[in-house]
Amino acid sequence: MVNRPRKTSNRMRTVSKKIASRGVVLLAVPALLLSGCAAGPDFVKPEAPAVKSYDQQPLPKPVDGGQRFDEGVGPAAYWWKSFGSTQIDSIVEEGLVGNPGLQAAEASLKASRENLRAGAGIFYPQASATFSQTRETSSPATTAGSGAIVNLSTLSASVSYALDLFGGQRRSVEALGAQVDVQRAQTLGVYMTLTGNIVNTSIAIAAYREELDEYEQLIALEKDQLSIATKQYQAGVAPYSSVLALRSQIASLEASVPPVRQKLSQAEHLLATLAGKTPGEWVRPDLRLSGISLPERVPLSLPSELVRQRPDILAAEAELHAANAEIGVATAALFPSFTLTGSYGRTASQPHELSDPLNRFWSIGGNIAAPIFNGGSLRAKRRAAIATRNQALALYRQTVLAAFAQVADLIRALEHDAQQAEAEKQAVESAKLSLDLVQANYKAGMVNYEQVILADIQYRQAKIGYLQARAQQLQDTAAMYVALGGGWPHDGVAREKAGL
Repeated sequence: MVNRPRKTSNRMRTVSKKIASRGVVLLAVPALLLSGCAAGPDFVKPEAPAVKSYDQQPLPKPVDGGQRFDEGVGPAAYWWKSFGSTQIDSIVEEGLVGNPGLQAAEASLKASRENLRAGAGIFYPQASATFSQTRETSSPATTAGSGAIVNLSTLSASVSYALDLFGGQRRSVEALGAQVDVQRAQTLGVYMTLTGNIVNTSIAIAAYREELDEYEQLIALEKDQLSIATKQYQAGVAPYSSVLALRSQIASLEASVPPVRQKLSQAEHLLATLAGKTPGEWVRPDLRLSGISLPERVPLSLPSELVRQRPDILAAEAELHAANAEIGVATAALFPSFTLTGSYGRTASQPHELSDPLNRFWSIGGNIAAPIFNGGSLRAKRRAAIATRNQALALYRQTVLAAFAQVADLIRALEHDAQQAEAEKQAVESAKLSLDLVQANYKAGMVNYEQVILADIQYRQAKIGYLQARAQQLQDTAAMYVALGGGWPHDGVAREKAGL
């Protein structure tokens, strides 16, 4: 007689378990059937501009066998190696390891990836377990209250699962994934900008140093000429105005030196910062323009490829993707939400009694919550999401236009740089030939030393002009690599090694 109720309760519990499990399956069927549906528009990448060239003019022809454009060829991942400077290579490598800005960008990328993993957890059942030990009493005034003090031990587990019938959660995770793409593109942009700044600053340092050397030689020649003019004045064969004119010219040259030295110091300090060092601990490399080669062939990606490799365009595209997903989130909020819940546990007056099957309890159920009236806020949020998407689309187009204009500017800049560098080179060659002829005539006694100094001064001035033109040509070449989206590893293996 004692065991029969226990056997009956066991059968009832078995039946209850079967009903509960079937209930879970039945409630999960709609979720499985509707799992492919998601509110809001699916994201489609914008089309690249339907143009075949960056401007209406034909590509410039190389000047006397100079630089050529490789049309349709993208920039190499490690483009700075094309300048043939081991010093620049080592500085770039040092910067990629120690630059705090790049480290911050990489940390931000890692954080966005972890946020995506955290957001994706919504697709799994949420389970939790609790254990509580309480001592309580109930008021005798209540229906079931006895006023007795009792101990209560409870051990339970609960499971809940949100049915994403309208895809709001999927769109939320999609937006998080797009934010990862944004951070990744921004990290690539920092990577690209860092390498470009290191190369650009290194070229500037090399040019400033050689320019200062030429200024020192020029000032020394002017002082020699002043010495000769002073002696001629003292001998009465030259007017004092010649001495004053030379003194003024020397003072002007000497006044030109401090600004160049200041620019050199600033460039050296900037390079130390880019490498992740303080100027005090930075060991300055002896950079010279003679040790930096001008790349003979410059890549020129097709316009259709530019939008797939420039980090700023990729970031704008990812922002557009995120804004598009938010429309789905706002749309799904207009519809009901469904949640499955279940719990199982045991409660007893003493902890050791929790093992008794008679002390167990369980529940299973579903929850539906539907918005009825909210003052139009949900629809307003959806309209706001659509407007935000339209804003992101306009910003994307603006970014593409600016990128195309930058590449077009650099194409013409390199064309004009080559023309100027060639003209300055011819000026140097002519001045050098003139100096050689004057020196030969001086040795033959046909001219005086003052004419030699004048010819040497003209040669030094021509060299300064050529150094400046050469440095500008090198820097614009580096800018072209960066403008095309170079400076970061395009292949998957290299990106993985770089943490991108």
